[in-house]
Amino acid sequence: MKVNVKYFGVIAESAGKNEEVLELKQGTSVKDLKNQQIKKYQIQDAESVQIAVNQDLNNEAELKEDDEVAFLPPFAGG
Repeated sequence: MKVNVKYFGVIAESAGKNEEVLELKQGTSVKDLKNQQIKKYQIQDAESVQIAVNQDLNNEAELKEDDEVAFLPPFAGG
């Protein structure tokens, strides 16, 4: 199955790109993909990375064909 992965902020800098289409095995979870990409691109502060699937923050979903997965950097605020 194919999913569209988007990277933002320092994550995009680590990946060297803003987005890519990945071919994944059926049944791949958000956690699986997050771990895979963090290792692949050596993303720092992995615990602070948030994942949005189809614009919904969700770290527990099982991915489906044509899902949009966004890797969001830690947010600062105050």
